[in-house]
Amino acid sequence: MIRVAINGYGTIGKRVADAVAAQPDMELVGVSKTRPSSEAYIANKRGYPLYIADIKKKPAFEEAGIEVAGDVEEMLKKCDIVVDATPGGVGKDNRKIYELFNVKAIWQGGEKHEVAGISFNSSCNYRDAYGADFVRVVSCNTTGLCRIIQLADEAYGVKSVFATMVRRGADSRDIKKGPIDAIVLNPVTIPSHHGPDVNTVLPSIDIVTTAIIVPTTFMHMHVIRMELVREATREGIIDCIRKHPRIGIVKGYTGITSTAELRELASDMGRPRGDLWESCVFEDSLSVGKNNEIYLFQAIHQEADVVVENIDAIRAMMKGADTAEESIRITNEALGLKAI
Repeated sequence: MIRVAINGYGTIGKRVADAVAAQPDMELVGVSKTRPSSEAYIANKRGYPLYIADIKKKPAFEEAGIEVAGDVEEMLKKCDIVVDATPGGVGKDNRKIYELFNVKAIWQGGEKHEVAGISFNSSCNYRDAYGADFVRVVSCNTTGLCRIIQLADEAYGVKSVFATMVRRGADSRDIKKGPIDAIVLNPVTIPSHHGPDVNTVLPSIDIVTTAIIVPTTFMHMHVIRMELVREATREGIIDCIRKHPRIGIVKGYTGITSTAELRELASDMGRPRGDLWESCVFEDSLSVGKNNEIYLFQAIHQEADVVVENIDAIRAMMKGADTAEESIRITNEALGLKAI
């Protein structure tokens, strides 16, 4: 069994913890929080050993009725690998302690590529992470872009990509940003950081991206144009998407034309927290232009699509599965992921 610790039990950390606990070849040895909170309470309720960054704060947890197993250093002594799900920009400072305790580590897309030297996407570069000590799982938007670009590149070759990220303003639970009444250029300059981030995984792809923020809390929407090397048909591309284990097709007959309706669908499917681990391509949007260009909309659940990537990264780094296909199958089956 692969012994996994989660440093940071927040939006991503709690989801990765549940996913780890569901895997047949992994054991969750603990999660961490910095202060008493509803999430710390839930960790106790789920039976996850809870560790804290500053052991001097243990009385505050106990006064809140939250059991503490020890400090983070004790948690690191018990694991083979740690998933760092601390806030963006914080995780890079933790590398020294991971090295001190000789544990492998995974960071999230909020950190820069240099924190690990390997940026990861299951479908694209699983073998790059095989046996590695440090890996960064790319962001939710980069994950979605990598999946669809790699699919098109393998089937037809990709000459160039232009994509616009229509991004949610804040996560559902994030009230600090307050009410929003604007469409924000994020950034004003072109390109946005998403294209260079894709190149940390797919270095040969010619890609330009732009990004804007809109007043919503659930999901991003991508508007994608790809110029292909070889002739493609709409039916051929749809067939490729159907075969991809992490891309779902939103069919026209469903009447779904929004992220709100996708969220309702995920809830109706019984997905935990209404999570969509797969990229969601709108079938009716997919078209092929006269110059062998393809166009599509795809929706990305920012809280969820990287969760399965973290699980596959764990398995790659610990040599738990030799191929991406094997790891993806195990992860998907354990979570009950059947693409929409």
